[in-house]
Amino acid sequence: MATNYLTPTIPTNITVHLGAPDNKNAKNITIPFQEYIKNVASSEIYPSWPEDAIKANVLAQISFALNRIYNEWYPSKGYSFDITSLPSYDQTFIEDREFFENIVRIVDNIFNNYIVREGQIQPLFAQYCDGRVTTCNGLSQWGSVSLANQGKDPLDILKYYYGNNVNIIYNAPLADNISSYPGFPLEIGSAGDNVVIIKRQLNRIRKNYPAIPQNDEKSEFFTVETENSVRTFQNIFNLDANGIVDKATWYKIKYIYNSVKKISDLNSEGISKEEAELLYATELKYLDTGIYIRLLHYILRTIAYFDSEIPLLASGGMVFNENTVKMVLAFQKKYGLPTTGVVDKMTWGKLIEVYNDTINSIPNQYLEYVDEFYGGRHLTLGITGDDVRRLQKILLKICREKRNIPGVRVTGEYDELTERSVRVLQKLLQLPVNGIVGGATWNDIVEYSKT
Repeated sequence: MATNYLTPTIPTNITVHLGAPDNKNAKNITIPFQEYIKNVASSEIYPSWPEDAIKANVLAQISFALNRIYNEWYPSKGYSFDITSLPSYDQTFIEDREFFENIVRIVDNIFNNYIVREGQIQPLFAQYCDGRVTTCNGLSQWGSVSLANQGKDPLDILKYYYGNNVNIIYNAPLADNISSYPGFPLEIGSAGDNVVIIKRQLNRIRKNYPAIPQNDEKSEFFTVETENSVRTFQNIFNLDANGIVDKATWYKIKYIYNSVKKISDLNSEGISKEEAELLYATELKYLDTGIYIRLLHYILRTIAYFDSEIPLLASGGMVFNENTVKMVLAFQKKYGLPTTGVVDKMTWGKLIEVYNDTINSIPNQYLEYVDEFYGGRHLTLGITGDDVRRLQKILLKICREKRNIPGVRVTGEYDELTERSVRVLQKLLQLPVNGIVGGATWNDIVEYSKT
């Protein structure tokens, strides 16, 4: 069941490039988002306008900026900023300018509201122009004054210019502006919402580039099928065709996805709620339950076994309990992360990194147990590698001693026979029967082989 959506948040700060995007001599400045909107509003409109006209214009300016941020328009093109200061690209921003008092008051009251089209998630690309010197398909700034003088409220004004299917989202949550890239490459064996996002975006891009193979969006696992799709995309767009979604590939996929959907367009195809649906919570925290909590416990306990600075405590199985919090806090403290006791994207990425480093540098006295350690990736049909070979050896031991699974060939390829044996064991061990071996399934199979 979905637990979250990729809905927009209001960023704490915004990074503005004081010039054209390609002007390398122009500096970047990072300022609070509210201050940015106050600056733009004070630069674009007059404080003497009717208040409802000012509100309509400010809502358009907020939505425009959030569209750039939500879709990572500039980062997806390789830039290190969120928006430029020029109206020829974005909207007018003048460094160190003074703000009008009434505009400050209005912005403070509505800075976390924005515009959307019905059925879409992303903030509207609220194009606008002055309505005298320049005209456009969006809001006319001087025209909004006339409508306000006729008694139109801000939503009436916005609907007049953007269509009756626009609405205002009120009181959106505030959050730090964090890169969508998970912080580590996605490849064969990866799993989770980041994999689902990539699959959805590749499937949409496929409508314009049909050579890209279709992906199963209902599965959160990075399979051989996913690797083939990524590799084809990389070939088309002149990237290193290794089938791995590193930062460059992640943002190239995002850029092409934004382009084919015309996200930064007044009449965008848009992103629906279904497309933004996440399978899992973006954070794991106290009293959360589920299969990913079991994986978290396995990773934490493995790290703690070899690191005395992390307490090796009894886990709560599928429940994020008090011991989990203590272990997470110790891990976060050691690696300089915010000590929240909550496993967010940053903490999860560091856990995976440290776990992989741990199992790749096991002390000599533990080498006889090396085959029992989970290799850090989800094993699915068609995957090859030493971790598959190790799993098959464990399955072969079970087959010979217990004779209750179909059997296995130790080939290093996760074939149909291996998958059938895993499914039988998952049913026997009361695990989700999907034929996929993640950390929890791996651990249970290893323990079962010893009984």
